[in-house]
Amino acid sequence: MRLVIFTEPQQGATYDDQLRIARHTEELGFDAFFRSDHYLSIGEGDGLPGPTDSWVTLGALAVQTSRIKLGTLVTSATFRYPGVLAISAAQVDQMSDGRVELGLGAGWFEAEHKAYGIPFPPVKERFDRLEEQLAIITGLWTTPVGERFTFHGEHYDVEDSPALPKPVQSPGPPVIIGGVGAKRTPALAARYAHEFNVPFASVEQTAQMYERVTEACRKAGRDQLPVFSAAQTIACGRTEAEARKRAEAIGQTPPLYGTPAQVVDQIGRFAQAGATRLFLQVLDMHDLDHLDVIASEIAPQLA
Repeated sequence: MRLVIFTEPQQGATYDDQLRIARHTEELGFDAFFRSDHYLSIGEGDGLPGPTDSWVTLGALAVQTSRIKLGTLVTSATFRYPGVLAISAAQVDQMSDGRVELGLGAGWFEAEHKAYGIPFPPVKERFDRLEEQLAIITGLWTTPVGERFTFHGEHYDVEDSPALPKPVQSPGPPVIIGGVGAKRTPALAARYAHEFNVPFASVEQTAQMYERVTEACRKAGRDQLPVFSAAQTIACGRTEAEARKRAEAIGQTPPLYGTPAQVVDQIGRFAQAGATRLFLQVLDMHDLDHLDVIASEIAPQLA
């Protein structure tokens, strides 16, 4: 099981906070550092000092880290035009020497769109736009140098594009698609995903989604399945008291909770469901010792 540290900076974190935890993530040997793509805090809290843009952040982290993979879970298709996102991701991939992964989703948090003047179409249109964005981004990346890329869709038209710049990774950074939608999500994953992620679902729901994606891949004639991953919030401590203190600090008892032995058992259930990569949502970004516990007490048991 590969472990990813996954953060929610919109809840209140500066760039320096993110750099600190990203560097610690790298020092401890985790597989990757990911962040959300949100412009407004969710739930309680004022979100001070305010949001940071995910791709600006990843560009800076690209040159201030050296090993860990970097990405979003997930970039919202409502926030950026597909051509612009293809350029941004390719550039950060160059800056990081090929360490970027692109998580892309339809967008869901209406309040942040209203707060910053971003259009928020109905769900069907958001998924239609997501599908076109995936076609355009991957099409731009895979167009050979010297050739041109054209795409005509219902929402986006790309005409005679030089399809530059190219990312370091070929045919492009891994694409992560996730969610719990029963039809369109598995179909998009079968067509575009290098990795399929089920966020914040039960083990049973997670296994069911993996089965749906497997069936969608079979129908699409795809032989190699995507990597299956999951995302879950964690609060772990060397002792029960330490775990309880971390849970109280984030205002919840998350699905991955308790001592290292307990959390290893909980993670094992997701492994049995088919997950080979786990995104650990760490909500207290100032508690670096939490990462130490995971790296020293949990990760060795999952190797």
